[in-house]
Amino acid sequence: MTENLILVVEDEPSIAEVVGLYLRRAGYQVIYAQDGIEAQTRIDSQSPDLIIMDLMLPIIDGFELTRWLRDRSDIPIIMLTARRDEVDRIAGLEMGADDYILKPFSPQEVVSRVRAVLRRTQPKSNEPTEKPLIYPSMEINPQTRLVIINQQEITLTAKEFDTLWLLAQHPRQVFSRNHVLERVWGISDYIDPSTVTVHIRRLREKIEPDPSNPKHLLTVWGVGYKFEP
Repeated sequence: MTENLILVVEDEPSIAEVVGLYLRRAGYQVIYAQDGIEAQTRIDSQSPDLIIMDLMLPIIDGFELTRWLRDRSDIPIIMLTARRDEVDRIAGLEMGADDYILKPFSPQEVVSRVRAVLRRTQPKSNEPTEKPLIYPSMEINPQTRLVIINQQEITLTAKEFDTLWLLAQHPRQVFSRNHVLERVWGISDYIDPSTVTVHIRRLREKIEPDPSNPKHLLTVWGVGYKFEP
């Protein structure tokens, strides 16, 4: 029985109730917030392991709440949205959301997404310790989940680090976007491949001296991405 605590931020009680019901059946603990202010209080006081939030919230919307959270934590975020425009979904990912689900949705899909995100973001104590990867100007440490570039620490979100770690473990090997989704997100059937594109862009902004002319995270056009040491 899992003891992960999930915060559901949703202003429609019927949706929150159904999502919470299925999560509890799957063994998760569930707490609720109906707006962004209440969500901030819950996050500060109870430190959930994952947050499911509606994009269109009263007082503070999902975009602003994600921005606020990413300034202080890498708690995984799954956005619920009725907006089907790709621009809105990409905006949420750019701000640091780990995944999104379009309304209307199946509660079972929500549970599957939660499992996949937690599987990729939580440490696995029974796995052998992985050693840092050390390159001439970069060190990637899987224990501290920090990247050090020219002696400066770079803090990444969970998915950003996992994406970089996957590519850096296999230098010069090309990974398609679907392959990255399967290895990092643990699922590829429901997630837009542009999710990977967004995370690569964010990574470049953090680790590349010139993100528009990257030296480490390279695009192989028509195929995918690779890491150049």
